[in-house]
Amino acid sequence: MRLFFLLCVTALMATAKPYNLLVIQTDEHHFKTLGCYGGKVVQTPNIDWIAQHGAIATSFYATTPVCSPSRAAFMSGLYPHKTPVSTNNIPLDNGIVTFAEVLRRHGYATGYAGKWHLDGEGKPQWGPTRQFGWEDNRFMFNRGHWKKFTDSKDGPQVGARKNGEPNYALDDANEETFATDWLTDKLIDFVNAKKGQPFCYMVSYPDPHGPNTVRAPYDTMYDHVQVPIPRSVNKTRAQTPVWAAKAPKITADTVRILMPKYYGMVKCLDDNIGRILSTLRRNGQLERTLIVFTSDHGDLCGEHGRLNKGVPFEGSARIPFLLYCPGKVPPGTVVKEALSCIDFLPTVTSLMGVQHRPKVDGRNADSLFTQVRGDEWEDIAILRSSKSAEGWLCAVTDRYKLVYAASGKPWLFDLEQDPDEMKNFFESPAHQEIIHRLTGALAGYAKTHQDAHFEKPNIAEAMQAVLKAK
Repeated sequence: MRLFFLLCVTALMATAKPYNLLVIQTDEHHFKTLGCYGGKVVQTPNIDWIAQHGAIATSFYATTPVCSPSRAAFMSGLYPHKTPVSTNNIPLDNGIVTFAEVLRRHGYATGYAGKWHLDGEGKPQWGPTRQFGWEDNRFMFNRGHWKKFTDSKDGPQVGARKNGEPNYALDDANEETFATDWLTDKLIDFVNAKKGQPFCYMVSYPDPHGPNTVRAPYDTMYDHVQVPIPRSVNKTRAQTPVWAAKAPKITADTVRILMPKYYGMVKCLDDNIGRILSTLRRNGQLERTLIVFTSDHGDLCGEHGRLNKGVPFEGSARIPFLLYCPGKVPPGTVVKEALSCIDFLPTVTSLMGVQHRPKVDGRNADSLFTQVRGDEWEDIAILRSSKSAEGWLCAVTDRYKLVYAASGKPWLFDLEQDPDEMKNFFESPAHQEIIHRLTGALAGYAKTHQDAHFEKPNIAEAMQAVLKAK
């Protein structure tokens, strides 16, 4: 009887309509501003809906916590230096096969709106010539954090101008022209036009990346909230690794000034995601659409006295990752194992039942999301700094984070004992086994993937000392 049931399910899945894929990506987004990740200031019911009816990954990391490298890894399933986008504004190699190209070859209609940041220096550079599988990329712009867009007879354009050049001003942007709203309209137009055809669409919002400005009424919505101040904002030099010591010091007062508008941008994003979900429901597309919500990297938002990204601290490197796949991913699934951007492509194509031929570096984590566990999963993800940084390599698990850098001593963070990342456990006798395990994983990665960071003397010598000591 059980065999008969399984055969029936298999036959039904074979005849079912293919899943659509909708990827929603934000820019420089601190995961803790979302309700599903414990955020208390901003109510995000629409983003939270994706987590409640699908899965939330609690330890998903940007493979490199900088815009272009993270996006390249997400698109390709390859470590950034292989794409070869190891830092911002390096063009993606012509031979890279993205997940969009994989799906296009399987008959999917594909489209993209928003920030791309994988075609070099162009700014804004609408509709890049190299499409990488994104057939409708009219509303793709290469880079920039614009706040206002308009349509013209010549195509899309930045709506705010100064001396004839596009700039980041709000310029009285409203619900039709503010970047988040305008990009959402383009997404909705696309899915409305593809009701009878499988589609893959990605919207890449430039918010909540700075400048911290947002249209009314979101601009004043959080003016009077009590902004949570990170405990690490005033930490001492002894609590700070060398690789994190050179950034300008951000004070608690700066955090209080900047965050209300940041919250407003997050709320505007959530309201627009509500519009997207409503459209999919109305069109009867929701139950056959795999939805992913994520970001390219985080924003420290004052943690460790810093803003922005580029370092392996949680606020910078850890990103939201929510996945809704009705019929395959049980509602309320929590994935605690460490994952990174390179794992997206093989995981999502497997969930969709789509084969892809290009070899990737990422792992297929569909068993974590479907809760159909097979082989034991190794709870380790590897992160690396951008080319422009001093250079560091990092191995993370759900609990631990080990960082070797080009200067300074190695740091081991124990997120269970020290969630604010203010203590180094590298010399702790109780942590030597995990240090050896993570160091071995980093050494294996560096050898397999020819990572030049491993050749930096301070990194290589420190790692070899650990491996020899066992």
